Formats: sequence, structure tokens, C-alpha cells
Amino acid sequence: MIPVSSGSSSGRILVVRGGAVGDFILTLPVLTALRTHFPGNRIEVLGYPRVAGLAVEAGLADAARGIDSRPLAGFFARGGDLDPGLSAYFAEFHLVVSYLYDPDLIFRTNLARVSKAGFIQGPHRPDESIADHASAQLLRPLEQLAVFDSDPVPRLPRAPVHEGPRPLAIHPGSGSDRKNWPEARWEELLVRLADQEDLRFLLVGGEAEGKRLERLARVIPPARCEVLRSQPLTEVAHRLSACVGFLGHDSGITHLAAAIGLPGVILWGPSRVAIWRPLQEHMDLIEAGELLGDLPVARVMEVVRPRIRSWFAAR
Repeated sequence: MIPVSSGSSSGRILVVRGGAVGDFILTLPVLTALRTHFPGNRIEVLGYPRVAGLAVEAGLADAARGIDSRPLAGFFARGGDLDPGLSAYFAEFHLVVSYLYDPDLIFRTNLARVSKAGFIQGPHRPDESIADHASAQLLRPLEQLAVFDSDPVPRLPRAPVHEGPRPLAIHPGSGSDRKNWPEARWEELLVRLADQEDLRFLLVGGEAEGKRLERLARVIPPARCEVLRSQPLTEVAHRLSACVGFLGHDSGITHLAAAIGLPGVILWGPSRVAIWRPLQEHMDLIEAGELLGDLPVARVMEVVRPRIRSWFAAR
């Protein structure tokens, strides 16, 4: 049996998870399951702090450490020179659950040089040849700990919503152009929504969106639009919590919005729905596949307008 305890306060578990925002959010059920089944153990994340901070703030992890720190480089080199401070850090853990891409077992071998921790290797990316959702596939390695039937839905607490106008959140980008609806169609949609609905808008994005947010903001009356760009994900989560709903693509920000319980409509492109879609029932998909670029604005409007009205009615 892997050496962790369901009751002892001395156990320490490390989850190693790189990847983009969506990859990390789809791994949240792993942290939730570990927290639930091993409540006396300290759980830490080795990942990108700007993303892993979401788990720390939510109480799913006790701390996060940067996977891109220079001293860690030796652990990714065959026979690498291992940093003494990190060696001592890894030696403190009883269990390591890793989702790193490590086909030659370099990281695992180096870790074994300094730590006696039990080691579980998870997939760095879901297997798209099977129909199981990504979150379910990421949970499966925990069966080695006798952890079965865990909830695969990523969940983060929604920040308290204060009184006042609640905007509609728009994320008009993603990490891949193939998953993006054309900017000109977003522009037409925003013009129609601003003209036909009494809405405020929060345009959300990061470096991947370039200047797209600023260009789209120009078609909305300035008093009704705010741009939130390249902010820490914990701040993005807080701001999304105050929104009435969400429109976006297959992206990490969409998975973040879903995890905090925000209802939304997703313009879904070529990604496999069965594996990558948000599992939350309050997220509706308009599936267009490879023809996402041809999805008419009128079709999106006929789906989005009644959803927006229902979101406001449910406040």
C-alpha cells in the first residue's frame, strides 16, 4: 500500500502538475479526492504558481511551488546535479502523484535518489482514443490508493456576490486559433447584444488574445464595458464570480468559469466533446466542430438571448 494515512497529520502528499490553465482545472478533482480520503495529510502542488494558487485559495492544497524554478532543472536531466534544498524538500513527502510527461522516467529516477516516497504516475494528457472524460482519466491512478468513484467535476468556491450590476463575462479567445470563433463575428454579436439587451460586459483574456479585447471593447458603449486582461487567475476567478453568465470557447478560462459555478454558453470547435467539455450542467454547448468559423451570429443569438434572460431571472 502507498504510504499515506487517512488519519495521521504527519503524512505529506505532492501532486506534480504542469500544463495550461484548463489542464490544471481538470486535475482539481484529484486534489479534491486526496483531500477527502486523506484529510489528515498535507497536500502540496508542484506546478505553475499562477495556476496552482487557485487550489491553495480553495483549500484543496496547502501550498504550491514553482515547477519552472531553475534549481529544479537537474531533476529533469539524466543523472542530473540535484539541488540540495529541493532534495530535502522532496524527501519530506510520503507520496508523489505525478502528471508530468516523463517517458524515459528521468524525473522519477532522480526523485528516487533523494526520496523514499511512494510514486504514482498519471497521464500528462488524456487518451483521446477512449471516450472517458479527461477528469475521469486523471482520477484513475488514485485507484492504487483504493480511491474509487470520486466526483470528476472540477469545483471551486464562488466568491460572495455583492449587490450591484452583474456583467456578462466574455472570453473571445483560447490557446488555439482553431478553437476560436472569428473576431468579426464576436464583434457583430457584441453589437447586437449591447443594442438589444440592457447588459454590462466584462471582456476577459490574456496574452493569447493580443489586442482583440481592446478592439472588441470599442464596439460597446464605454460605460457598459470593462476589460480584464492578463490578471492573476485568482483575481479572474473573483471577478467571474460577480458575473451573471459567461460566453466563450473551449479554453482554460471556460473551465475556470464552469468550476466556480457560472452558467454559460460555449462556442465549441474541433475538440472532442466527450473528453474536453466542462461537465457542469450549467454550461451549454453550441457544437460546430471544424465549421466553427462559419457558425452564424444569428444562431448564437437565438441560443444566448434566452439564456441571458434566464440567468438574470435566477438571480
